[in-house]
Amino acid sequence: MSAPKSLFEKVWNVHSVRQLANGQTQLLIGTHLIHEVTSPQAFGMLRDLKLPVLMPHRTFATVDHIVPTDQLVEPYADPLAQAMMDELRKNCAQFGITFFDRASGKQGIVHIVGPEQGITQPGTAIACGDSHTSTHGAFGAIAFGIGTSQVRDVLATQTMALGKLKVRRIEVNGQLRPGVYAKDVILHIIRTLGVNGGTGYAYEYAGSVFDGFSMEERMTVCNMSIEGGARVGYVNPDETTFAYLKGRPYAPQGAAWDAAVARWKGFASEPGCRYDDVVKIDAASIAPTVTWGINPGQGISITENVPDPAKAASADEKAGIDEALAYMKLKPGAPIKGTKIDVAFLGSCTNGRLSDFREVAKYIQGKRVAPGVKAIAVPGSQIVALQCEKEGLDKIIAAAGFEWRGAGCSMCLAMNPDKLVGDQLCASSSNRNFKGRQGSVTGRTILMSPVMVAAAAVTGTIADAREVFAVN
Repeated sequence: MSAPKSLFEKVWNVHSVRQLANGQTQLLIGTHLIHEVTSPQAFGMLRDLKLPVLMPHRTFATVDHIVPTDQLVEPYADPLAQAMMDELRKNCAQFGITFFDRASGKQGIVHIVGPEQGITQPGTAIACGDSHTSTHGAFGAIAFGIGTSQVRDVLATQTMALGKLKVRRIEVNGQLRPGVYAKDVILHIIRTLGVNGGTGYAYEYAGSVFDGFSMEERMTVCNMSIEGGARVGYVNPDETTFAYLKGRPYAPQGAAWDAAVARWKGFASEPGCRYDDVVKIDAASIAPTVTWGINPGQGISITENVPDPAKAASADEKAGIDEALAYMKLKPGAPIKGTKIDVAFLGSCTNGRLSDFREVAKYIQGKRVAPGVKAIAVPGSQIVALQCEKEGLDKIIAAAGFEWRGAGCSMCLAMNPDKLVGDQLCASSSNRNFKGRQGSVTGRTILMSPVMVAAAAVTGTIADAREVFAVN
Protein backbone atom coordinates (compact mmCIF):
# COMPACT_ATOMS: atom_id res chain seq x y z
CA MET A 1 0.00 0.00 0.00
CA SER A 2 1.47 3.36 -1.04
CA ALA A 3 2.07 6.15 1.47
CA PRO A 4 -0.59 8.87 1.64
CA LYS A 5 0.15 11.82 -0.66
CA SER A 6 -0.61 15.53 -0.74
CA LEU A 7 -2.49 17.12 -3.62
CA PHE A 8 0.73 18.77 -4.77
CA GLU A 9 2.55 15.45 -5.01
CA LYS A 10 -0.35 13.76 -6.81
CA VAL A 11 -0.76 16.49 -9.41
CA TRP A 12 3.01 16.77 -9.87
CA ASN A 13 3.36 13.01 -10.41
CA VAL A 14 0.48 12.85 -12.90
CA HIS A 15 2.03 15.65 -14.97
CA SER A 16 5.66 14.55 -14.78
CA VAL A 17 7.06 13.64 -18.19
CA ARG A 18 10.64 12.82 -17.16
CA GLN A 19 13.46 13.79 -14.85
CA LEU A 20 16.01 16.07 -16.49
CA ALA A 21 19.77 15.82 -16.07
CA ASN A 22 19.85 19.04 -14.02
CA GLY A 23 17.45 17.59 -11.45
CA GLN A 24 14.40 19.47 -12.68
CA THR A 25 11.25 17.78 -13.90
CA GLN A 26 9.79 18.20 -17.36
CA LEU A 27 6.17 18.92 -16.47
CA LEU A 28 3.17 18.65 -18.77
CA ILE A 29 1.06 21.82 -18.58
CA GLY A 30 -2.60 20.89 -18.82
CA THR A 31 -3.85 24.46 -19.25
CA HIS A 32 -1.93 27.47 -20.56
CA LEU A 33 -3.30 30.98 -20.11
CA ILE A 34 -1.82 33.95 -21.99
CA HIS A 35 -2.30 37.71 -22.20
CA GLU A 36 -0.93 40.57 -24.26
CA VAL A 37 2.15 41.47 -22.20
CA THR A 38 4.27 38.31 -21.90
CA SER A 39 3.18 36.49 -25.07
CA PRO A 40 4.30 38.61 -28.08
CA GLN A 41 8.00 37.80 -27.71
CA ALA A 42 7.19 34.11 -27.14
CA PHE A 43 5.21 33.95 -30.39
CA GLY A 44 8.06 35.78 -32.11
CA MET A 45 10.47 33.07 -30.95
CA LEU A 46 8.17 30.39 -32.37
CA ARG A 47 8.18 32.13 -35.74
CA ASP A 48 11.97 32.44 -35.68
CA LEU A 49 12.20 28.71 -34.99
CA LYS A 50 9.43 27.91 -37.49
CA LEU A 51 7.51 26.02 -34.81
CA PRO A 52 3.72 25.66 -34.42
CA VAL A 53 1.81 25.79 -31.15
CA LEU A 54 1.75 22.12 -30.23
CA MET A 55 -1.64 22.00 -28.47
CA PRO A 56 -3.56 25.19 -29.26
CA HIS A 57 -6.75 23.81 -27.67
CA ARG A 58 -4.97 23.91 -24.27
CA THR A 59 -4.13 27.63 -24.53
CA PHE A 60 -6.60 30.44 -23.82
CA ALA A 61 -5.97 34.16 -24.24
CA THR A 62 -7.43 37.39 -22.95
CA VAL A 63 -6.36 41.03 -22.78
CA ASP A 64 -6.15 42.72 -19.40
CA HIS A 65 -2.98 44.61 -18.46
CA ILE A 66 -2.94 47.36 -21.09
CA VAL A 67 -6.61 47.92 -21.85
CA PRO A 68 -7.93 51.33 -20.78
CA THR A 69 -10.88 50.97 -18.43
CA ASP A 70 -12.43 54.30 -19.44
CA GLN A 71 -12.14 53.88 -23.22
CA LEU A 72 -13.88 50.90 -24.74
CA VAL A 73 -13.63 51.93 -28.41
CA GLU A 74 -10.52 51.36 -30.50
CA PRO A 75 -8.08 52.63 -31.57
CA TYR A 76 -6.77 53.31 -28.09
CA ALA A 77 -5.13 56.63 -27.26
CA ASP A 78 -1.92 54.76 -26.38
CA PRO A 79 -0.46 53.39 -29.64
CA LEU A 80 1.61 50.79 -27.75
CA ALA A 81 -1.54 49.41 -26.10
CA GLN A 82 -3.24 49.20 -29.48
CA ALA A 83 -0.21 47.48 -30.99
CA MET A 84 -0.19 44.86 -28.21
CA MET A 85 -3.91 44.25 -28.69
CA ASP A 86 -3.44 43.84 -32.45
CA GLU A 87 -0.49 41.52 -31.93
CA LEU A 88 -2.41 39.22 -29.60
CA ARG A 89 -5.32 39.04 -32.05
CA LYS A 90 -2.93 38.18 -34.89
CA ASN A 91 -1.12 35.50 -32.88
CA CYS A 92 -4.30 33.83 -31.67
CA ALA A 93 -5.76 33.80 -35.20
CA GLN A 94 -2.59 32.41 -36.77
CA PHE A 95 -2.03 29.66 -34.19
CA GLY A 96 -5.69 28.71 -33.57
CA ILE A 97 -5.91 29.87 -29.96
CA THR A 98 -9.18 30.79 -28.25
CA PHE A 99 -9.14 34.52 -27.51
CA PHE A 100 -11.58 36.23 -25.15
CA ASP A 101 -11.42 39.58 -26.92
CA ARG A 102 -13.40 42.59 -25.76
CA ALA A 103 -16.03 42.00 -28.42
CA SER A 104 -16.69 38.51 -26.99
CA GLY A 105 -18.26 39.83 -23.79
CA LYS A 106 -15.94 37.43 -21.90
CA GLN A 107 -12.81 39.55 -21.66
CA GLY A 108 -11.21 40.31 -18.34
CA ILE A 109 -8.26 39.69 -16.07
CA VAL A 110 -6.81 36.32 -16.96
CA HIS A 111 -7.10 34.97 -13.38
CA ILE A 112 -10.79 35.86 -13.28
CA VAL A 113 -11.66 34.69 -16.80
CA GLY A 114 -10.15 31.19 -16.36
CA PRO A 115 -12.28 30.27 -13.34
CA GLU A 116 -15.51 31.90 -14.53
CA GLN A 117 -15.30 30.03 -17.84
CA GLY A 118 -14.68 26.71 -16.07
CA ILE A 119 -11.26 26.41 -17.73
CA THR A 120 -9.56 26.21 -14.31
CA GLN A 121 -10.19 22.72 -12.96
CA PRO A 122 -8.94 20.53 -10.08
CA GLY A 123 -5.97 18.25 -10.57
CA THR A 124 -4.47 20.24 -13.42
CA ALA A 125 -1.10 21.91 -13.89
CA ILE A 126 -1.67 25.47 -15.07
CA ALA A 127 0.85 28.03 -16.30
CA CYS A 128 0.57 31.68 -17.30
CA GLY A 129 3.07 34.44 -17.95
CA ASP A 130 1.89 36.33 -14.88
CA SER A 131 3.05 36.04 -11.28
CA HIS A 132 -0.46 35.80 -9.81
CA THR A 133 -1.24 32.53 -11.59
CA SER A 134 -1.25 30.97 -8.12
CA THR A 135 -4.88 32.20 -7.98
CA HIS A 136 -6.01 29.07 -9.85
CA GLY A 137 -4.77 26.85 -7.02
CA ALA A 138 -8.02 27.68 -5.23
CA PHE A 139 -9.54 24.92 -7.37
CA GLY A 140 -7.09 22.24 -6.32
CA ALA A 141 -4.72 22.85 -9.23
CA ILE A 142 -1.00 23.58 -9.10
CA ALA A 143 -0.58 26.83 -10.97
CA PHE A 144 2.66 28.63 -11.80
CA GLY A 145 3.56 32.08 -12.98
CA ILE A 146 6.21 31.81 -15.70
CA GLY A 147 8.49 34.04 -17.76
CA THR A 148 8.40 34.74 -21.49
CA SER A 149 10.93 32.03 -22.42
CA GLN A 150 8.80 29.49 -20.53
CA VAL A 151 5.68 30.79 -22.31
CA ARG A 152 7.53 29.92 -25.53
CA ASP A 153 8.39 26.45 -24.17
CA VAL A 154 4.78 25.72 -23.23
CA LEU A 155 3.45 26.96 -26.58
CA ALA A 156 5.97 24.81 -28.46
CA THR A 157 6.03 21.66 -26.32
CA GLN A 158 3.13 21.94 -23.80
CA THR A 159 5.79 21.32 -21.13
CA MET A 160 8.19 23.28 -18.97
CA ALA A 161 11.14 22.49 -16.72
CA LEU A 162 10.68 23.06 -13.01
CA GLY A 163 12.27 21.99 -9.74
CA LYS A 164 9.96 20.18 -7.35
CA LEU A 165 8.70 22.29 -4.46
CA LYS A 166 8.39 21.52 -0.78
CA VAL A 167 4.88 21.74 0.72
CA ARG A 168 3.84 23.81 3.72
CA ARG A 169 0.36 23.31 5.14
CA ILE A 170 -1.14 26.50 6.58
CA GLU A 171 -4.14 25.77 8.77
CA VAL A 172 -6.47 28.58 9.82
CA ASN A 173 -9.01 27.31 12.31
CA GLY A 174 -11.77 28.93 14.30
CA GLN A 175 -14.09 31.83 13.55
CA LEU A 176 -13.06 35.04 11.82
CA ARG A 177 -14.22 38.14 13.64
CA PRO A 178 -16.76 40.49 12.00
CA GLY A 179 -15.14 42.79 9.44
CA VAL A 180 -12.29 40.35 8.75
CA TYR A 181 -12.10 39.08 5.17
CA ALA A 182 -10.05 36.72 3.02
CA LYS A 183 -7.73 39.63 2.13
CA ASP A 184 -6.99 40.12 5.83
CA VAL A 185 -6.23 36.41 6.17
CA ILE A 186 -3.59 36.41 3.45
CA LEU A 187 -2.06 39.74 4.56
CA HIS A 188 -1.82 38.26 8.07
CA ILE A 189 -0.18 35.08 6.73
CA ILE A 190 2.38 37.07 4.72
CA ARG A 191 3.07 39.34 7.68
CA THR A 192 3.59 36.28 9.89
CA LEU A 193 5.77 34.20 7.56
CA GLY A 194 7.45 37.00 5.61
CA VAL A 195 7.71 37.88 1.94
CA ASN A 196 10.45 35.25 1.52
CA GLY A 197 8.96 32.70 3.89
CA GLY A 198 7.48 30.64 1.08
CA THR A 199 10.60 30.46 -1.10
CA GLY A 200 10.86 26.93 -2.47
CA TYR A 201 7.39 26.01 -1.20
CA ALA A 202 3.89 25.31 -2.35
CA TYR A 203 1.37 26.50 0.25
CA GLU A 204 -1.57 24.24 1.05
CA TYR A 205 -4.29 26.32 2.73
CA ALA A 206 -6.51 24.31 5.05
CA GLY A 207 -8.54 24.38 8.23
CA SER A 208 -12.10 25.33 9.07
CA VAL A 209 -11.78 28.87 7.71
CA PHE A 210 -10.83 27.65 4.24
CA ASP A 211 -13.42 24.88 4.40
CA GLY A 212 -16.05 27.59 4.93
CA PHE A 213 -14.68 30.04 2.37
CA SER A 214 -16.39 30.57 -0.98
CA MET A 215 -14.37 29.96 -4.13
CA GLU A 216 -13.89 33.70 -4.56
CA GLU A 217 -12.47 33.99 -1.05
CA ARG A 218 -10.14 31.06 -1.70
CA MET A 219 -8.98 32.73 -4.92
CA THR A 220 -8.14 35.93 -3.03
CA VAL A 221 -5.82 34.04 -0.68
CA CYS A 222 -4.21 31.83 -3.34
CA ASN A 223 -3.71 34.91 -5.54
CA MET A 224 -1.28 36.47 -3.05
CA SER A 225 0.72 33.30 -2.31
CA ILE A 226 3.44 34.68 -4.56
CA GLU A 227 3.66 37.79 -2.32
CA GLY A 228 4.74 35.47 0.49
CA GLY A 229 7.44 33.93 -1.67
CA ALA A 230 5.53 30.71 -2.47
CA ARG A 231 5.45 29.56 -6.10
CA VAL A 232 2.10 27.81 -5.64
CA GLY A 233 -0.84 28.14 -3.28
CA TYR A 234 -3.79 25.75 -3.30
CA VAL A 235 -6.90 24.56 -1.48
CA ASN A 236 -8.07 20.96 -1.72
CA PRO A 237 -11.13 20.55 -3.98
CA ASP A 238 -14.44 19.88 -2.28
CA GLU A 239 -18.18 20.28 -2.82
CA THR A 240 -17.78 24.09 -2.86
CA THR A 241 -15.35 23.71 -5.77
CA PHE A 242 -17.62 21.40 -7.72
CA ALA A 243 -20.71 23.57 -7.18
CA TYR A 244 -18.84 26.60 -8.53
CA LEU A 245 -17.68 24.78 -11.67
CA LYS A 246 -20.90 22.97 -12.54
CA GLY A 247 -22.53 24.28 -15.71
CA ARG A 248 -19.71 26.63 -16.69
CA PRO A 249 -18.86 26.75 -20.41
CA TYR A 250 -15.66 24.65 -20.30
CA ALA A 251 -16.66 22.36 -17.43
CA PRO A 252 -17.51 18.73 -18.29
CA GLN A 253 -21.19 18.11 -19.00
CA GLY A 254 -23.60 15.21 -18.43
CA ALA A 255 -22.06 11.85 -17.61
CA ALA A 256 -18.61 13.36 -18.10
CA TRP A 257 -19.33 15.69 -15.18
CA ASP A 258 -19.91 12.83 -12.73
CA ALA A 259 -16.73 11.10 -13.90
CA ALA A 260 -14.77 14.35 -13.57
CA VAL A 261 -15.97 14.98 -10.00
CA ALA A 262 -15.00 11.44 -9.00
CA ARG A 263 -11.55 12.00 -10.50
CA TRP A 264 -11.17 15.45 -8.91
CA LYS A 265 -11.99 14.13 -5.45
CA GLY A 266 -9.09 11.72 -5.78
CA PHE A 267 -6.58 14.59 -5.98
CA ALA A 268 -7.28 15.90 -2.47
CA SER A 269 -4.51 15.49 0.07
CA GLU A 270 -4.85 12.27 2.03
CA PRO A 271 -4.96 12.07 5.83
CA GLY A 272 -1.51 11.30 7.18
CA CYS A 273 0.37 12.61 4.16
CA ARG A 274 3.75 14.22 4.78
CA TYR A 275 4.31 17.97 4.78
CA ASP A 276 7.65 19.71 4.97
CA ASP A 277 6.18 22.21 7.41
CA VAL A 278 2.87 22.91 9.14
CA VAL A 279 1.78 26.35 10.39
CA LYS A 280 -1.34 26.79 12.52
CA ILE A 281 -3.14 30.13 12.90
CA ASP A 282 -6.06 30.99 15.14
CA ALA A 283 -8.70 32.78 13.05
CA ALA A 284 -9.68 34.94 16.02
CA SER A 285 -6.16 36.43 16.09
CA ILE A 286 -6.64 38.01 12.64
CA ALA A 287 -7.78 41.63 12.48
CA PRO A 288 -8.53 43.94 9.55
CA THR A 289 -5.02 44.33 8.14
CA VAL A 290 -3.37 47.01 6.04
CA THR A 291 0.14 47.49 4.74
CA TRP A 292 2.24 50.42 5.92
CA GLY A 293 5.39 49.90 3.88
CA ILE A 294 6.73 48.95 0.46
CA ASN A 295 6.15 45.20 0.34
CA PRO A 296 3.08 43.10 1.23
CA GLY A 297 4.79 41.68 4.32
CA GLN A 298 4.96 45.11 5.92
CA GLY A 299 1.47 44.91 7.36
CA ILE A 300 -0.25 45.78 10.64
CA SER A 301 -3.77 45.63 12.00
CA ILE A 302 -5.80 48.81 11.58
CA THR A 303 -5.54 49.46 15.33
CA GLU A 304 -1.73 49.23 15.43
CA ASN A 305 0.91 51.90 14.98
CA VAL A 306 3.52 51.83 12.23
CA PRO A 307 6.86 50.42 13.43
CA ASP A 308 9.51 52.53 15.09
CA PRO A 309 12.95 51.80 13.60
CA ALA A 310 14.52 52.59 16.99
CA LYS A 311 12.90 49.40 18.29
CA ALA A 312 14.10 47.18 15.43
CA ALA A 313 15.74 43.89 16.37
CA SER A 314 18.60 44.23 13.89
CA ALA A 315 20.41 46.74 11.71
CA ASP A 316 18.87 45.19 8.58
CA GLU A 317 15.37 45.45 10.02
CA LYS A 318 15.99 49.06 11.01
CA ALA A 319 17.23 49.92 7.51
CA GLY A 320 14.14 48.31 5.96
CA ILE A 321 11.78 50.24 8.24
CA ASP A 322 13.65 53.50 7.65
CA GLU A 323 13.45 53.06 3.87
CA ALA A 324 9.73 52.21 3.93
CA LEU A 325 8.76 55.07 6.27
CA ALA A 326 10.74 57.58 4.21
CA TYR A 327 9.05 56.48 0.99
CA MET A 328 5.57 56.26 2.52
CA LYS A 329 6.03 59.59 4.38
CA LEU A 330 4.83 58.06 7.64
CA LYS A 331 6.05 58.93 11.13
CA PRO A 332 7.66 56.21 13.28
CA GLY A 333 5.25 54.85 15.88
CA ALA A 334 2.27 56.82 14.53
CA PRO A 335 -1.19 55.25 14.12
CA ILE A 336 -1.88 54.08 10.57
CA LYS A 337 -5.55 54.94 11.13
CA GLY A 338 -6.23 58.51 10.13
CA THR A 339 -3.59 58.65 7.37
CA LYS A 340 -4.95 60.85 4.59
CA ILE A 341 -5.62 59.19 1.21
CA ASP A 342 -5.92 60.68 -2.27
CA VAL A 343 -7.18 57.70 -4.30
CA ALA A 344 -9.34 54.63 -3.60
CA PHE A 345 -9.10 51.65 -5.95
CA LEU A 346 -11.51 48.69 -6.01
CA GLY A 347 -10.50 45.93 -8.41
CA SER A 348 -7.63 43.63 -9.54
CA CYS A 349 -7.29 39.86 -9.83
CA THR A 350 -7.22 39.77 -6.02
CA ASN A 351 -10.48 41.57 -5.30
CA GLY A 352 -12.33 42.42 -8.51
CA ARG A 353 -15.03 39.74 -8.32
CA LEU A 354 -18.78 39.84 -7.84
CA SER A 355 -18.65 39.06 -4.12
CA ASP A 356 -16.22 41.95 -3.56
CA PHE A 357 -18.58 44.47 -5.15
CA ARG A 358 -21.58 42.97 -3.36
CA GLU A 359 -19.87 43.46 -0.02
CA VAL A 360 -18.86 47.03 -0.78
CA ALA A 361 -22.36 47.91 -2.06
CA LYS A 362 -23.88 46.47 1.12
CA TYR A 363 -22.00 48.94 3.29
CA ILE A 364 -21.48 51.98 1.08
CA GLN A 365 -25.13 52.50 0.12
CA GLY A 366 -26.24 55.95 1.22
CA LYS A 367 -22.69 57.17 1.88
CA ARG A 368 -20.45 59.43 -0.23
CA VAL A 369 -16.79 59.44 -1.18
CA ALA A 370 -14.99 62.19 0.74
CA PRO A 371 -14.24 65.45 -1.08
CA GLY A 372 -10.85 65.42 -2.79
CA VAL A 373 -10.69 61.62 -3.09
CA LYS A 374 -10.61 60.03 -6.55
CA ALA A 375 -12.36 56.66 -6.34
CA ILE A 376 -12.58 54.07 -9.12
CA ALA A 377 -14.26 50.65 -9.20
CA VAL A 378 -13.03 48.26 -11.89
CA PRO A 379 -14.74 44.88 -12.39
CA GLY A 380 -12.31 42.06 -13.08
CA SER A 381 -14.13 40.89 -16.18
CA GLN A 382 -16.96 41.82 -18.52
CA ILE A 383 -19.03 39.04 -16.96
CA VAL A 384 -18.41 40.40 -13.46
CA ALA A 385 -19.47 43.83 -14.73
CA LEU A 386 -22.66 42.36 -16.23
CA GLN A 387 -23.47 40.50 -13.02
CA CYS A 388 -22.94 43.66 -10.97
CA GLU A 389 -25.09 45.70 -13.33
CA LYS A 390 -27.90 43.12 -13.21
CA GLU A 391 -27.94 43.43 -9.42
CA GLY A 392 -27.66 47.22 -9.49
CA LEU A 393 -24.35 47.18 -7.61
CA ASP A 394 -22.77 49.51 -10.16
CA LYS A 395 -25.44 52.13 -9.48
CA ILE A 396 -25.00 51.91 -5.71
CA ILE A 397 -21.23 52.20 -5.98
CA ALA A 398 -21.44 55.02 -8.53
CA ALA A 399 -24.02 56.89 -6.44
CA ALA A 400 -21.49 56.85 -3.60
CA GLY A 401 -18.99 58.65 -5.82
CA PHE A 402 -16.91 55.87 -7.36
CA GLU A 403 -16.29 55.88 -11.12
CA TRP A 404 -17.60 52.57 -12.53
CA ARG A 405 -15.15 51.43 -15.21
CA GLY A 406 -14.71 48.73 -17.86
CA ALA A 407 -12.93 45.44 -17.10
CA GLY A 408 -9.15 45.26 -16.78
CA CYS A 409 -6.14 45.25 -14.47
CA SER A 410 -6.40 49.05 -14.15
CA MET A 411 -4.55 50.71 -11.30
CA CYS A 412 -3.14 47.49 -9.86
CA LEU A 413 -0.02 47.93 -11.97
CA ALA A 414 -0.72 50.97 -14.18
CA MET A 415 0.33 49.53 -17.56
CA ASN A 416 -2.65 51.55 -18.75
CA PRO A 417 -3.93 55.10 -18.19
CA ASP A 418 -5.05 54.43 -14.58
CA LYS A 419 -2.06 55.74 -12.63
CA LEU A 420 -1.22 57.63 -9.47
CA VAL A 421 0.14 61.14 -9.88
CA GLY A 422 3.08 62.42 -7.86
CA ASP A 423 3.10 61.14 -4.29
CA GLN A 424 -0.62 60.40 -4.12
CA LEU A 425 -1.54 57.77 -1.55
CA CYS A 426 -3.92 55.04 -2.70
CA ALA A 427 -6.08 52.76 -0.58
CA SER A 428 -6.05 49.70 -2.82
CA SER A 429 -7.67 46.27 -2.93
CA SER A 430 -4.88 45.01 -5.20
CA ASN A 431 -1.88 42.83 -4.33
CA ARG A 432 1.37 44.81 -4.48
CA ASN A 433 2.56 47.97 -2.77
CA PHE A 434 6.06 48.18 -4.26
CA LYS A 435 7.61 51.54 -5.00
CA GLY A 436 6.12 52.93 -8.21
CA ARG A 437 3.75 49.97 -8.63
CA GLN A 438 0.72 52.14 -9.42
CA GLY A 439 2.32 54.26 -12.10
CA SER A 440 4.13 57.06 -10.29
CA VAL A 441 7.72 56.69 -9.08
CA THR A 442 6.69 58.44 -5.87
CA GLY A 443 3.13 57.08 -5.62
CA ARG A 444 2.23 55.30 -2.39
CA THR A 445 0.03 52.23 -1.97
CA ILE A 446 -1.68 50.78 1.10
CA LEU A 447 -3.23 47.35 0.57
CA MET A 448 -6.46 46.32 2.28
CA SER A 449 -9.77 44.53 1.76
CA PRO A 450 -12.44 46.06 -0.51
CA VAL A 451 -14.64 47.06 2.44
CA MET A 452 -11.64 48.78 4.04
CA VAL A 453 -11.06 50.61 0.72
CA ALA A 454 -14.68 51.75 0.85
CA ALA A 455 -14.20 52.97 4.43
CA ALA A 456 -11.10 54.90 3.39
CA ALA A 457 -12.94 56.40 0.42
CA VAL A 458 -15.85 57.77 2.45
CA THR A 459 -13.70 59.11 5.31
CA GLY A 460 -10.76 60.31 3.21
CA THR A 461 -8.38 58.48 5.55
CA ILE A 462 -7.20 54.98 6.37
CA ALA A 463 -10.09 53.90 8.57
CA ASP A 464 -11.49 50.92 10.47
CA ALA A 465 -14.44 49.70 8.40
CA ARG A 466 -15.94 48.15 11.53
CA GLU A 467 -16.35 51.65 12.97
CA VAL A 468 -17.27 53.44 9.74
CA PHE A 469 -19.96 50.96 8.72
CA ALA A 470 -20.88 49.54 12.14
CA VAL A 471 -19.78 46.05 11.07
CA ASN A 472 -20.60 43.56 13.79
